[in-house]
Amino acid sequence: MACAITKGRTLPCKNSVGGLKNVFILDYSSTIADLTTGLSSVTLPTDGSAEFFKFEIKGNSSLETSVTSSRENGTTFYESTLNLTFTYLDVETQQELKLLNAGRAHYVVETYNGDYLLIGKEHGAEVTGGTIVTGAAMGDLSGFTLTVTAQETEPPFFATAPDESAATPIDPDA
Repeated sequence: MACAITKGRTLPCKNSVGGLKNVFILDYSSTIADLTTGLSSVTLPTDGSAEFFKFEIKGNSSLETSVTSSRENGTTFYESTLNLTFTYLDVETQQELKLLNAGRAHYVVETYNGDYLLIGKEHGAEVTGGTIVTGAAMGDLSGFTLTVTAQETEPPFFATAPDESAATPIDPDA
């Protein structure tokens, strides 16, 4: 039977941490969707054919992927939800987020463990919600939040580090 498992798993050491360090965003492109994959991994292009934009994040950002499987329908798919928090309100960031809100993109998240995960490989990922918030108290968030969702036939792919050398980042303090 093709769907039988092939291996077990040992209990790993306790040397892993949670959290996201950076997110890299690329407008939806067949360049990424058509990449051949290995065992749940993908090598991202480094020839300039994919321009990733790096957004530094810290704190409340997270990635969660849910498995939806139906015995009755014979289907299984993966829905990834990426929650992003960008601290500080500024015009340039708001303009870029407006563009993201209107389209679809590929997202690569960098974890604090040094892994890179690609979501939206085949179909892209779309912003499904978010906020622009000033906060009420001195210690509250003043910034942007986004919720990004992708539905795919595969879970997020482990990926190589994206090439972000051509992109000039927004400096909210400027």
